[in-house]
Amino acid sequence: MSKQINSTSGRPRSIHADQAILQATLDLLAEVGYENMSIEAIASRAGVGKTTIYRRYTSKEELVADAIESLRDDLAIPDTGSFWGDMDILINHTAQKIDSPLGRQTIALIISTASSNPQFAEVYWTKYTKIRREALSKVLKRAKSRNEIHKDADIDLVIDLLSGSLYYALIFKPITEPVEAYMRRTMNLLLKGIGYGA
Repeated sequence: MSKQINSTSGRPRSIHADQAILQATLDLLAEVGYENMSIEAIASRAGVGKTTIYRRYTSKEELVADAIESLRDDLAIPDTGSFWGDMDILINHTAQKIDSPLGRQTIALIISTASSNPQFAEVYWTKYTKIRREALSKVLKRAKSRNEIHKDADIDLVIDLLSGSLYYALIFKPITEPVEAYMRRTMNLLLKGIGYGA
């Protein structure tokens, strides 16, 4: 679900306006790209005033980040009592969300926008990427506490390698197997290096 950033007082916010703003942002992002889109154009496409957008967002970067995130949803981090029990739930959920034309387009939008705009990259990292990494980090830390992986395993690097390989495969290299199988195979290879393999 999209997370709005500015709280407002007084008259209740229009859900219709919220949805129109996010959809207009996504449409323009796909049509003209991040650099060529403006708050004015988004407002016009959404049928709202610029002030309606500025009451909700402090910058174009935050608006675009929320628009992209409106295509995704969150999953409560499971605790099944075992690393692979937790990972199977996360992998299945991730595959359902990204193994589709819309899912791949969303990833492509994130990568292309972040690579061309440092401000967007910083906002997206702070509001979304960092939070998801911390969630996966909890799974790996629990695995450490259960002695399923080495105590000195570099959790941040494991997450980097898993994320990087998945994004690369989805965007550049056609996957010839189900996404779930690819993610499990990648994670299993990584974990063999830190003391735990399937």
